[in-house]
Amino acid sequence: MTMTLIQAVITVAIVVVGTVFTRFLPYLAFPEGKRIPPFVAYLGKVLGPAVFGLLVVYCFRNTDLFTSFAAGGTHGIPELAGLLVTAVSFCRKRNMMLSMAAGTAVYMLLVQLVF
Repeated sequence: MTMTLIQAVITVAIVVVGTVFTRFLPYLAFPEGKRIPPFVAYLGKVLGPAVFGLLVVYCFRNTDLFTSFAAGGTHGIPELAGLLVTAVSFCRKRNMMLSMAAGTAVYMLLVQLVF
């Protein structure tokens, strides 16, 4: 079932309005010169590390440490190597995007070329 032209235009318009609204909402809720509430400042400090921790748990949720190599298992070696590279590069460079990219690259290289 495909959308008609009018349905497509309405869908795109709703997405545009929603995107613009979410982009401007922080400026409306916290105008320049107004003090940011302590709870919002607290969330700004803890949500980044919490999301990163959630990603780590998500990445390791299906890792089987006990499947033998003969049965196609990796004992979690690519995942652990990716985590180690991510952690070490973050500790050295303090750049989260670089760290995630490096860890992902190591993981993908190991999965595609070694295991």
